[in-house]
Amino acid sequence: MKFFKEVLSWVIPVVVGLVIGFGVKQFVISANFVDGDSMQPNLQNKQMVVSLRQAKIHRNSVIVFDAHGEDPQATPKDYYVKRVIGLPGDTINSRNGNIYVNHTKLYQGYIGTQQRTIGTGNWNLKSLSAHWVGDQQVVRVPKGKYFVLGDHRSVSDDSRYWGFVDQDKVEGVTKAFPFQNRSKQINRAYQVTH
Repeated sequence: MKFFKEVLSWVIPVVVGLVIGFGVKQFVISANFVDGDSMQPNLQNKQMVVSLRQAKIHRNSVIVFDAHGEDPQATPKDYYVKRVIGLPGDTINSRNGNIYVNHTKLYQGYIGTQQRTIGTGNWNLKSLSAHWVGDQQVVRVPKGKYFVLGDHRSVSDDSRYWGFVDQDKVEGVTKAFPFQNRSKQINRAYQVTH
């Protein structure tokens, strides 16, 4: 009996710790690694970030999402990190290096002029959606969906090529650690309007 109590004295705390850890990862926060160059210069390949599962998504928030079923070439294990440009109901177009959301110029100080011009191109939702598999000929971001772009626009595989991200696919709002280079461009860009 003494041996059984001894075993339980360390098994119960381990099990409780695992249950709490799983709950936190599943419902509160998770760690992710950036895979690829599509968020440069603000996030680097292999950089660790955290995703806050319950955080509110704003325009210019950076999110991580399950790309399988969104990008036709994504596998079931592919998760993308991208910046939210359009929220449900938004109209979006890109002209001469500026993105306009609901006819208002979007703040893009987190990337350089080259990515805003050559990297982004000139388009609107209707012209982009004509080439998508689903959601063709749309002029507004549909309810329950987001329009996302990578910060390194010239290399990013994003909503311009395959369409919207379903709200149910979003894992959370991505945050860089405060001590990491360019963390403000990730953590606070949605708060800047000029």
